[in-house]
Amino acid sequence: MAALTGRDSPTVPGSPAIVTPADPARMASLLQNFSQVNVRVTSAATKANRTKPVRIVAVSKYKPVSDIIALHAPSVARLPNAHLHFGENYLQELIDKSRILPPGIRWHFIGALQSNKCVSLARDVRSLWAVESVDSEKKASLLSKGWSERPPENIGFEEFGDKKLRVYVQVNTSGEESKSGVEPSEAVNLCRFIMEKCPDLKLMGLMTIGSIARSKATTPDNKNEDFILLRETRDKVAKELGFDNPEDLELSMGMSEDFEGAVACGSDEVRVGTTIFGDRPHKSQAKVV
Repeated sequence: MAALTGRDSPTVPGSPAIVTPADPARMASLLQNFSQVNVRVTSAATKANRTKPVRIVAVSKYKPVSDIIALHAPSVARLPNAHLHFGENYLQELIDKSRILPPGIRWHFIGALQSNKCVSLARDVRSLWAVESVDSEKKASLLSKGWSERPPENIGFEEFGDKKLRVYVQVNTSGEESKSGVEPSEAVNLCRFIMEKCPDLKLMGLMTIGSIARSKATTPDNKNEDFILLRETRDKVAKELGFDNPEDLELSMGMSEDFEGAVACGSDEVRVGTTIFGDRPHKSQAKVV
């Protein structure tokens, strides 16, 4: 099985410029899992009379680069097209992976944001496509600052680039203290701040991580209250900020437990990890390479 080298696998200081794909059995398992998720997402969208494709973000937290290559590189993965969108929760892991893996990957940061890491996140992650967990004006300002300082080599392939960093405002729809995100009533103000005060950011939409109990009870027919609230909040934001069509602002909601129900409620993007990659190792056991 060929490794990826040279232009497809850029040199990282201290790391070999070679990415070896997963072994055949692991690759077959990943491809089957991803194909099944894709079928389920497409089916849920069809049943809900959705015409716009739903984006699948493969959450690769704690998974090695060989797993990601199995889905991203068509010549290796034997997929009709490369899967582009991958999500990570931790800054250093994302920086390491973005420097090792091909620049065509579109990285999403989906973890809890820390103010002291926002500038580095926006500046130092190559091919960063979106930050999905913006929950304060301070963090939005720091992301905008970091994006303005971004060196050319971190932009990735030109056709995937954008002059602004895409961001989603995270909304705490469940009211749980353990969850990050602004209160639904505060979403309009934060969205307005991003649009008016952060010249290097593009507001893509709203994101939520709902309660576990509601997630487990979600089916395409049993609507999740968190998803309904996020959709209502999005509609209010769109109206207050003068969007002609609320759907111009995306909804990012739904994970492994409940993504079909999220699609039925109008999600434009689902973030699926364990259903594709399997159970995650403990952080201490995780390896990038």
